[in-house]
Amino acid sequence: MTDRPRIYLYDTTLRDGAQTQGVDFTAADKAAIARELDALGIDYIEGGWPGANPTDDAFFADPPRFKRARLTAFGMTRRPGRSAGNDPGLNALFNATDGVPGAGVCLVGKTWDFHVDVALNIPRGENLDLIRDSVAETAARGREPLFDAEHFFDGYKANPDYALACVRAAYEGGARWVVLCDTNGGSLPHEVEAIVAAVARIIPGDRLGIHCHNDTENAVANSLAAVRAGARMIQGTLNGLGERCGNANLISLIPTLSLKMGYETGVDEEGMRRLVHVSRLLDDRLNRAPNRHAAYVGESAFAHKGGLHVSAVEKDPTSYEHVPPESVGNRRHVVVSDQAGRSNVLARLREVGISIEPGDPRVGALVEAVKRREFEGYAYDGAEASFELLARRTLGTLPDYFRLISFRVLDERRWNAQGQLVTLSEATAKLEVPGVADALMTVAEGNGPVNALDTALRKALIPAYPHLDGMRLVDYKVRILTPQDGTKAVTRVMIETRMPDGAPWVTVGVSANVIDASFNALFDSITYCLYRAGATVPTA
Repeated sequence: MTDRPRIYLYDTTLRDGAQTQGVDFTAADKAAIARELDALGIDYIEGGWPGANPTDDAFFADPPRFKRARLTAFGMTRRPGRSAGNDPGLNALFNATDGVPGAGVCLVGKTWDFHVDVALNIPRGENLDLIRDSVAETAARGREPLFDAEHFFDGYKANPDYALACVRAAYEGGARWVVLCDTNGGSLPHEVEAIVAAVARIIPGDRLGIHCHNDTENAVANSLAAVRAGARMIQGTLNGLGERCGNANLISLIPTLSLKMGYETGVDEEGMRRLVHVSRLLDDRLNRAPNRHAAYVGESAFAHKGGLHVSAVEKDPTSYEHVPPESVGNRRHVVVSDQAGRSNVLARLREVGISIEPGDPRVGALVEAVKRREFEGYAYDGAEASFELLARRTLGTLPDYFRLISFRVLDERRWNAQGQLVTLSEATAKLEVPGVADALMTVAEGNGPVNALDTALRKALIPAYPHLDGMRLVDYKVRILTPQDGTKAVTRVMIETRMPDGAPWVTVGVSANVIDASFNALFDSITYCLYRAGATVPTA
């Protein structure tokens, strides 16, 4: 416990972030990201809008269980002409969160008179009833009610009395948090601070939240201005995802609140050191390159290149670093030196449960292996299983479960007897298993070359390693690393694998040949499955 003021963090990556152009989360993506947010220490995780689309419905049908966070469903206030208890939209939210301990429901409602007049086309007094009734019904159903005051800042500028009446209705209805939304993203920090201060005179700051969009590149600044004015909850997204120009970036806000402004959040020091990992994991999920110049977590955030900067940093890093890079899980990178990375690798080893003395010469070998492979295109921030395997191989603690001799994959595209265009994939794999006298060769068909290769490998291995039965590939992503090379480009493949009763793991492979890259990732996935299952190498 501390005496620092507490700021609550509400993540809306899974809904607002999903509205980013080019972003399309699967239910598995959402579950994996939600687990990372919970581990990070986020207070509220908004899972989506039940009833809005099949992905959100699938997520709420089997939501992850959190250790710290409160799962929240998003929706809107009741429709005009419906009672709150008989509104299909509200009931969808209650049904989706039924049986979820401590679930929250966040309701969005109009607070700009212009929208009430034009979009809803109802009397302004009736809109106040919609807000108050919906919040009260949410509380009566045993959910924690939150109210997102849509377009609040534009509404306040146009008609402050009516905007305040809207948020007062939510507060009187029992809202735990009344969240002021800069929906159009056009407000500036001085405006936000003044308006939030005005609201705080009628609603206590420990019941006020802020939700900012980034259309003027001020979402983070506006969020901090709201906190200065008394708000005690911030809504935002990982890496600033969101519609149009994005939302307030929690990855930037978290360390700024704690390290710069002295506030306490649910993210402790250990969680802070996971920020780089979480930021890059999201980018890997989205199959896009991380922003090298992102504040705190970018590869260049603590990079120093020749001359006076390097000389000063080698004497005292604080001369050119505003916070220690390790505090946010990043690392110092001196371009003219080969010393960067050792502490980061040691931290990663601790994370996967590998204990080793910092002076052990094998640590240096692992650092060089990581550098070499990252230069080749490997990325271990989103592929923890591959990093752990690389570490254990380098340290000599990983068994050789099998050895590939060769594989061949054939694809055939043709018209069948019914006049249908079909594509068939067939894989042949030849490998050696310790304790098995002869080399094993299997052939399998699959839905695509990777599925065929996976099936052929496990067909050969399961008799010796029944642990592999039930292992399933649940996601597969390819990224082009050298787009200038066209169809000859080097590719990176990320494979996510899961056992029926366990959490998923991610592995990575790189090659100029996409099937070879896929095999590299698949090989690691199978090996990791065997290692985590405690498989023993057969003996003759």
